[in-house]
Amino acid sequence: MARVLGLDPGLRRTGWGVIETAGNRLRHVGHGVVATDSGASVPERLCALHEGLVEIVARYEPDEAVVEETFVNRNPDSTLKLGLARGVALLAPALAGLPVHEYAANRIKKALVGAGHADKEQVALMVRHLLPGVGDATADATDALAAAICHAHAAGTRAHWQPAQAASGAAR
Repeated sequence: MARVLGLDPGLRRTGWGVIETAGNRLRHVGHGVVATDSGASVPERLCALHEGLVEIVARYEPDEAVVEETFVNRNPDSTLKLGLARGVALLAPALAGLPVHEYAANRIKKALVGAGHADKEQVALMVRHLLPGVGDATADATDALAAAICHAHAAGTRAHWQPAQAASGAAR
């Protein structure tokens, strides 16, 4: 059984979700949002984000983390702020010794819905279907849970194919 922390980074709100995986079974553990004060300075907001993520890692003790990759916005200032928040989202679990994986938003959507350009409502609906008990989680939290689910599916696929590849390599 593995515990996966999914993160959907943002400077105002960073969504997080924790799932447990056992083979192809998924179980919802927890979810939420780390929100920062928009009136605070960027360094203060980054500190608050870091502190919130450190607390989540300590509380839920995940085995690994997944961070949604950033797409470039048209507004360079927004892109920079998102990049800063993403850096904290990568750093907090890494400092705790966790392996950190990254997936593009389109890959996450395709893994859950079957279409890389699915909208947030479709993703949230599928998250609720796969993880009973999620309830009325925010879009930030369902996006984070979607990242964790995507990684669980990808890890399961890798685990399935690696023994076959090793066996075929040994036969050569």
